[in-house]
Amino acid sequence: MRGFYKWFTQGIDPDGRRAPAEVIVIRCFGMAWLALVLLSTISTRPHPGLHGRGAAILVALIALIAAAVASRPQDADLPPWRRIAALVGVTAAAAVLAALQPSGGWQTGAVLVALIAAVRLERVPGALTLAFSVAVLMIVSIIAHHSGGALSVLFTAVPWYLIMRLLHALAVQRNELRESRAAEARAAAAAERGRLAREMHDVLAHSLSALALQLESTRLLARDRGVDEAVTRGLDQAHHLAVSGLQEARHAIATARGDELPGPERIGVLADAFEEQSGLPVAVDVQGLPRALAPDARLAVYRTAQEALTNVRRHAAAERVEVRLAYESEGTVLVIEDHARPGTPPPAALSITGNGNGYGLAGMRERAELLGGELLAEPTDDGFRVELRLPA
Repeated sequence: MRGFYKWFTQGIDPDGRRAPAEVIVIRCFGMAWLALVLLSTISTRPHPGLHGRGAAILVALIALIAAAVASRPQDADLPPWRRIAALVGVTAAAAVLAALQPSGGWQTGAVLVALIAAVRLERVPGALTLAFSVAVLMIVSIIAHHSGGALSVLFTAVPWYLIMRLLHALAVQRNELRESRAAEARAAAAAERGRLAREMHDVLAHSLSALALQLESTRLLARDRGVDEAVTRGLDQAHHLAVSGLQEARHAIATARGDELPGPERIGVLADAFEEQSGLPVAVDVQGLPRALAPDARLAVYRTAQEALTNVRRHAAAERVEVRLAYESEGTVLVIEDHARPGTPPPAALSITGNGNGYGLAGMRERAELLGGELLAEPTDDGFRVELRLPA
């Protein structure tokens, strides 16, 4: 019943969209007419029964319904030969009814073949199937001395077939137009991403590359001239930050071009870079069996780890950092927690509302909420903890 309702309310093609009102009205009339025909078959003499000719009529009626169900009009993936075989069964059952009950509703067989052949078969197989059905039923009707039924089959089934073929052609054109517009939109978006990537490469990446080279030259010059060691260390750190920013700019350019987004597998690289730049030990612990995440979820995990480690370097007086990535049955959990020496004053609390220094965390929280997860950021007894939870 669910499949039949889906076929009845959706479009000609199984694209999940609701059919136009005209199509649903036509189908309503068709179903009502089919019900009337079945009632007519039951109420017409000779009546279906359990003995003799009545039993043969009853079996033919049941066979007609069974063959119609076997044609599965709601299933677009049914092999054509199976559908044609089912429609031949419909024709055979209708022919038996035409021979045994000429005044009954056997004409519905040809109409049913016309509807299903028009919607679910290609033009040539559909036309041949309908021609076979109409020819067989007309011949049987004429032999049974019911020429009016033969004309009824011809002038009912063929127009229904043509109407449904027209609706089918219109639906195909509509879907092709929709796909063409979607392809144009994707192409425009790709072109815009390419333009932005070129701008980022020409401006941002070029500037950061020049800055890194300038800092490296200044650092070497400071060492040669015996500048204070604290200044040299500051230049070293500035150089590392410039190189890191250049790498991130290149990753952003690759992302804008449609390349693979960074994900959890790069957290170890982040931790190594942080440890090298800050001098703080970082322990990375991966728990559970890693599983594939959606692109947005992968990027959220990576960006959250990146932002949390950046905040540790900027704001915390930590002596060590712990990163834990857990693949749990309910979802993926990322925890970044820093620990300060005993007696160290706690750092100023980072806001995640979008104000002050915690703006990056606010963006990460919004990203988590869009994915159905949550981001928790709060001070602990000896440091600060950031926890990202994403549903499975």
